[in-house]
Amino acid sequence: MIPLLSYLLPVAYFASVWAYAKAFFRDSLLASRLKTPLLVATVLLHFIYLSLRTVALDHPPITSIPEIMSVISLSIAVGYLVIEFWTKVKNTGYFILILAFFFQLAASLLIQDISEVNPILRSNMLGIHVSAALLGYTAITISAVYGFLYLMLYHNIKSNRFGVIYARLPNLEILERMSSIAIVLGFALLGLAIVIGIVLLPRAFADFSYYDPKLVGTVCIWALYGAGLLAKRSFGWQGRKIMILSIVGFGVSLFSLSIVNVFLSKFHNFY
Repeated sequence: MIPLLSYLLPVAYFASVWAYAKAFFRDSLLASRLKTPLLVATVLLHFIYLSLRTVALDHPPITSIPEIMSVISLSIAVGYLVIEFWTKVKNTGYFILILAFFFQLAASLLIQDISEVNPILRSNMLGIHVSAALLGYTAITISAVYGFLYLMLYHNIKSNRFGVIYARLPNLEILERMSSIAIVLGFALLGLAIVIGIVLLPRAFADFSYYDPKLVGTVCIWALYGAGLLAKRSFGWQGRKIMILSIVGFGVSLFSLSIVNVFLSKFHNFY
């Protein structure tokens, strides 16, 4: 069952991406009706897949890069669904879900069943910590995508270019709202991951340090978005300022997830 689902998931994500793309670029009525149910079914299938792996292998799906890529794929899909149901705007899914498809495609091609793992990786608390962090970074990524769409639409309007992007994308106010919702979700989830990490560290590692570059980097990213939300609430920041913040924050997050995590962090590298 697990290998079968591993092969089915990229197909299911591709079907969802196709439906959202067909609805956006071709204005297909059938695709418009099918896209959300297809995505919900794909998410449920993905939950079942990761749950079965967790039970069968006796550890959360965080023991390898392919497993984490699969969790990221699910996080992107869930994050988008939350925003879609929250805002009732359903015509931006293609730009988000294409990322989920490629993450799951890579995960399914590279996945391996690892039964012997570092004991710390069997901790359910660590699983919650990693899941919260991945969901937080995923929300940040989604906010950046909406930031890019906002700036693209903004420049199209300024340049009097009124093509398919102008016709099909939500207006600037809605794109800003969608990006802001993702920022709030990312801020809350990263905060949860930080709190769990601080509590978990002394129990999990004898040589832990609260000054580990990855932990410091995550706190800085969390503080950056917190400052942006405070500026939006207290000083009236809106529009391009918030969108640029979402893109800059994504760039910092990408640096933290790649260079800092791989080359500088110590106790986070325990695979």
